[in-house]
Amino acid sequence: MGLNDIPPTMNTKERLLRYLKEEQGRFVSGEKVSSRLAISRSAIWKHISRLKGEGYDIESSPRKGYALRRIPDCLLAGEIREGLDTSLIGQKPIFHFQETDNTNNQAKTLAYDGAPEGALVIAEGQSQGRGRRGRVWFSPPGQGIYATVILRPHLPLSEAPKLTLMAAVAAADAVQNRTGLTVRIKWPNDILVNGRKLAGILTEIGTEMDSLDFAVIGLGLNVNIPRESFPPGLRMPATSVLIEQGKPFPRIFLLRAWLEELEKTYTLFCQGHFNTILSRWKILADIVGNRIAVDLPGRRYTGEVQEVDEHGVLILKEPDGTLQRIFSGDVTLLTS
Repeated sequence: MGLNDIPPTMNTKERLLRYLKEEQGRFVSGEKVSSRLAISRSAIWKHISRLKGEGYDIESSPRKGYALRRIPDCLLAGEIREGLDTSLIGQKPIFHFQETDNTNNQAKTLAYDGAPEGALVIAEGQSQGRGRRGRVWFSPPGQGIYATVILRPHLPLSEAPKLTLMAAVAAADAVQNRTGLTVRIKWPNDILVNGRKLAGILTEIGTEMDSLDFAVIGLGLNVNIPRESFPPGLRMPATSVLIEQGKPFPRIFLLRAWLEELEKTYTLFCQGHFNTILSRWKILADIVGNRIAVDLPGRRYTGEVQEVDEHGVLILKEPDGTLQRIFSGDVTLLTS
């Protein structure tokens, strides 16, 4: 992609970075950069300083100009957008944090303040990563993907649970397509490889009167976390791409893949094709017809899964024939 092909959503700093990447390892003069990007030499210097602050190794020479030597292993806006095949998600503002409490909290604050649909919150690490039902999500810096997308679909509150199934399909397909790992979904939104948790989805909503104002869809994905780095209680139930493949995997590729798959499924969703998404979810989950136990606070249900309905509700047939509609809970597959 040349400078003439740079998306109009790119700001000046991102355009400068794209130009330096095209010439990576070679000096480009400040005069040439100024002419190509139509910005002043002082503006170039300011943007170069910001890029250096983000971790880009840029050599500066009064006579030769600027040369990009090394790109940091960070999920920065310029890296995310390079080669990203979306028109909405990831093309709106990207809010990058070196560390934050968790990306869903930041996204909700931004959404209440009017952040547009498609905006992305990304963190290199989280101090208070969250999973479903208030559980902690282990979020070491630089080793996983901790990202949240802001969406503003026009739908009643009763339809909101569908967004979680949609995001889980996008995450499962992104991981499977990019890594070649065989991925399964554990109802409703855990992503498993070889029976261990690789990723999770956390969807939260903001309401206005009796309608949906926004939804934030968070992804926690273990990419390059070694087995020994997990807390002792997570070493058996959790896994990472590194553990499964035996070698590190570029986080940026997986993040882009998820954003692209999420946009595809979200487009289908908005066009009224949720049944297509649900059919894919059922294939990836492979839960219908299986015997399971579902643990809820103070109660356990066991039985055979009859169906997962169009709202993501699990229909469970107990041994006495009673049908239970399960909206949430912890599922365990029963082998006998």
